[in-house]
Amino acid sequence: MSRMTRPQANALLVDGVQADVRDSAEVLSLLERQFDAALRHQTAELTSLAGLLAPLLDAMDARRQQRVSLVRALLGEEATMAQFIATLIEPAQGALAAAWADLEHTVQACKAASTRNGSLLAEQYTVMQRVLHGEEGIYAPR
Repeated sequence: MSRMTRPQANALLVDGVQADVRDSAEVLSLLERQFDAALRHQTAELTSLAGLLAPLLDAMDARRQQRVSLVRALLGEEATMAQFIATLIEPAQGALAAAWADLEHTVQACKAASTRNGSLLAEQYTVMQRVLHGEEGIYAPR
């Protein structure tokens, strides 16, 4: 494999962030659908959504790993995306900064939605366990 030029690395970084912005919006939409399906106890829909989420999340993680490697190769082992963005000239700098901020915001929303969904599913599981197996000491004297 030949070495990548700085313009090629820059283009790959920009393209990766744009792809992550697109995919993170899709992940957030799927997480909202997952919450609705969990509220309605729609197991088949939950399974289907998991199948849609997994490849998106895998692709985003692969791009994240690539992004970290590229930024470190360009700017050093402790480099950050903010430092990389600062090296660009306008209008590329402003466009990537805006896309990066959008990605960070959407990822935080995805994390919150994922936590909410996990909490709902855990609570539903706990309730079902109590229904199926009863609670210890429920009939014990107080």
